[in-house]
Amino acid sequence: MKRLYLVEPVVALYAFSSFLTYPLVQQYVYRRLWQQLTNTTYPVSDNTSRCAPTNRSSNHTDFHKEVQKQASLFSLYSELLSTVPSLIVTLIVVAYSDRGGRKISIIMPLIGTLIYTSTFLTVSFFELNVYLLIGSSFLSSLFGGISTFLGGCFAYIADLCQDDRQKTMRMAGVDMMIGLLSGVAAISTGYFLRAAGFNWPFLTSALCQCLILIYAVFILEETVKKSPTDGSELDGSSQRTSLRLLVFGLCQIFAKASYRCKTVLALLMIIFTSFTFAYIGGISLVTLYELNEPLCWTEILIGYGSALSTTVFLTSFLGVSAFTYCGVPQVLIVMLGILSVASGLILLAFAKTTLLMFLVRVPMLFSIMPFPVLRSMMSKIVSKSEQGALFAYLSFLESLFNNVGSAVFNSIYAATVGWYSGFNFLLAAGFCIIPLSALGAVAFIGLDVSTEPRKPEDLSSEEDGQAGNEDDTRPLLSSPSVST
Repeated sequence: MKRLYLVEPVVALYAFSSFLTYPLVQQYVYRRLWQQLTNTTYPVSDNTSRCAPTNRSSNHTDFHKEVQKQASLFSLYSELLSTVPSLIVTLIVVAYSDRGGRKISIIMPLIGTLIYTSTFLTVSFFELNVYLLIGSSFLSSLFGGISTFLGGCFAYIADLCQDDRQKTMRMAGVDMMIGLLSGVAAISTGYFLRAAGFNWPFLTSALCQCLILIYAVFILEETVKKSPTDGSELDGSSQRTSLRLLVFGLCQIFAKASYRCKTVLALLMIIFTSFTFAYIGGISLVTLYELNEPLCWTEILIGYGSALSTTVFLTSFLGVSAFTYCGVPQVLIVMLGILSVASGLILLAFAKTTLLMFLVRVPMLFSIMPFPVLRSMMSKIVSKSEQGALFAYLSFLESLFNNVGSAVFNSIYAATVGWYSGFNFLLAAGFCIIPLSALGAVAFIGLDVSTEPRKPEDLSSEEDGQAGNEDDTRPLLSSPSVST
């Protein structure tokens, strides 16, 4: 069978299968908790809202607040139990991919996701204890998570791309593909749920994940080719070298770099992690916010809202493409993305009507732009032999701050939902000051670190990549020229 160097189909089907069930997870848990806490059937109506005046009472409002609190705590427990295993697996597996191949970091998370979806299907079909899902989340995290998967995919793309502009565009294309397919899945979820219940979406997602595994195992080509000597070097010195590369990859990246390179790389990581914390922490509560009063959205509206939110992947890709073509400095692209998120979160905190809730997505159209641009900026600083180590630690940090951000904001939401449910969005917008400040420092220093001296043993590994980086050795405040 002919193999392909296309990781995009894997990303596309993974996004579709994940977002087919992701909006359902909180809704399923919410409904089960409602039944357990109130001993009543969850109120569902095609034409009227659960918050209609005829349905409102003090007990009804108290039910909503208690279920909101318990649902946010459920998410908190699930995140806490799955965080540590996922982080360790991400760090080890993606770093190991520099020597063992990229496919292992792609296939393992797919197996974990299939286990998680299958467990959800089992719990839903047999109406088992809903807290079994927390154990399933822990089990699936032993295979890595979405950060492991994306870390392997981005390292795979970095192996194939020699030109930095091509690398930026292809990474942005992956983000766009995630958005498009997840949007299609999200808009289908509400109708799927209303027509067939929870079981069929979970089954469909599991079947899609089986197809992804078949493609990844039998069709996707490996980019890391082992030399014939790799299998014969079994002495203790070689094993110690492999272990050092695996565990201390990031330390070696910093050790080989100049002082300016270390400073810029550290600042870029601070921007990446702090922005991830604020962005994920804020948007992780949107579904609960939509279920709460006074919105009380139905599954159809939640599906439309999720689909509309995923259009930011497409608009962010178009934004990166247009700004890059027009020669806009990368630091300005990142800044626009951060400001886009901050403005959207501020408006979200005051959204109390359905129309306004849809409109708050407009300021966030460029919210994904910082991620591919920052990955590309960091990727071109390190050598080709260190790409796996870099993306391992980026995925590690991304997963850490994803889970910590979600856990922190869920706990704060549980404590503040009674007096002001939009407080978390204002807090997340305030955290955007941190990446903006670090970004100003990077703009002041400049990204011309590729011209800095490096250790002699690192020069030969970067010799092939320098030709493609000649256009990017200017400070970020100066506009790069458009190649013709």
